[in-house]
This record gives sequence, C-alpha cells and structure tokens, in this order.
Amino acid sequence: MALWCENMSLPPRVLVAPRPSGANGQGNILLLRHPKLEEETQYLFTDGQLHEFNWFKERYGSWFLGDYVCEDGSVYYCTLVDPIFILLPLFEAARMSNGKDLGKFRQLDEILYIEGYPGYQHLMSIAGKHMELVCEVKEVANMKFFRLDDSKVLTWLCCKVHSIKEAISKLGKNYAAQGERELLKEAVQIIRENLKDEPWLTVLCKKLQLDINEINDMAKTNNTSFCADSSPVPAPARPSEGSVGNGSAKSSKGRPAKKLKPEVGSKNIKDMFRRVTRSGT
Repeated sequence: MALWCENMSLPPRVLVAPRPSGANGQGNILLLRHPKLEEETQYLFTDGQLHEFNWFKERYGSWFLGDYVCEDGSVYYCTLVDPIFILLPLFEAARMSNGKDLGKFRQLDEILYIEGYPGYQHLMSIAGKHMELVCEVKEVANMKFFRLDDSKVLTWLCCKVHSIKEAISKLGKNYAAQGERELLKEAVQIIRENLKDEPWLTVLCKKLQLDINEINDMAKTNNTSFCADSSPVPAPARPSEGSVGNGSAKSSKGRPAKKLKPEVGSKNIKDMFRRVTRSGT
C-alpha cells in the first residue's frame, strides 16, 4: 500500500500553526530580514498576522503520522510577533535622519520596497495601522506619509516591556516571587530578541534605568532560554518560502534562510510554548 508521503521530495515534518481561514485556506511563508541580526529569516503571514518559526526537539522521540513513522521527533511551532519589530529597521533607514535633521516623510510602498525581499510587500495591508503607533503621519491628497518618531518608539517599547513583565509575574510562583527589577530585566531580555542594541535597546535601558551590559550578559549565560544558541536546525527540515496550507508547501525562492535555534532536553511540554528565561530559579 502506497504511503501518503511517498512522493514528497523531503521527509514530512510536524508544524503547529494556525489554520488559515478563507476559501483558499493558505498562508504565506515570507523571507524577511531579522530585525536584530539582519539575517534572512522566514516568517508565516496568515489572516493579517505575522508569526515566527520556532523549533523544539527532545533528545529521543518520533512522530506517528497516520501509517508513517517520522524518525525526527522535532516539532516546529509558530508564535505571533509584532510587525513593528520587523518593520522598525526599515522605517529607521527610510527617514534618513542626520543629527538634528529628523529626516524625511515617505510613503509605505517606498519604505517596504527592499530589493531582494519581495516578502515585505505582503505586509502592506497591515503596516500602516501598526506603524502609526510609532510614526508621525501626514496626509496629503489622500496619501499618507510616514516618518519614524523616536519618542513614540520609546513609549511603545516601554509599554511592551511592562506588558510582558505583568505576564511573566503570572506564570508561576518562581516568577511571582521575583522583585520588580528582576521581572523588568526578564522582560527586556525578551524584547531584545528583536531589537538592535543601537539605538533602541540602549535608549530603552537608559529610560528604565537598567545596565545594557548586564542585560546582554544575562542573555549570553542563560542556557534555558529559547533564544540561546544551540545546534542548528538540519537544513532539509527548514520550511521553504511560498504558500502554505492544507498540508502543502510550495517554494518560490531558492536562497537559504537563517537557521532556527533548537532547545534540547526539556521534559515539560509547557516549556515548548514559553518564551521567557529562568535565570535565578
């Protein structure tokens, strides 16, 4: 009896992701620049929401997929990422500020046109409403022009940090027992995953009266964070850019993408979906 996966060019993998709605039931895998590392990174865009790919693998394990046994027991899963993080470097570069000059106002189609990265064009439908939170906006003849506003960015980052801090404090007794300053450090460590040190992480730490060197050192020494460097995802297992839906994927670009980072050895399934560190516990 023929297996359902026998005609696949690569072995099947397990992906936990939201099912796209709509008639075609498809989402898009976009190749974008990582906002901190500037490496090519894949994201899932579906139903107006952007997700990042994560990878988890137990030391031993397999998947039973119907009548097929997948020896690789790893799992991909998608988590939401705020598009502002992804678009912040583009808007920073687009305003072309210099010293006291605040820079230029630009239209979205100009800002999101990045040579070699057509994936940004898919974000046109959501970029405006999100970036209005951190930009000055001028409307001329029914056309909107955007310029990044440093004070708005800092306010938005502070709101993000405090929201994450409140969420962390509710995760369990170990976190609830931590002081305000320790929780603040934990929250900033999560923010820094998608934030360059200069200028944003530096000004954020200054605003919150934290030592940026201490924040970076905590991230380097924390081996249980999902962001910690470990062995890379095997190259054949990475998703390809294109459309996804109903169990199929279609590649539209052949360039290699940034390798995802795995976490090995955890025994608690809740840890697969937790994006916080455990320093001091």
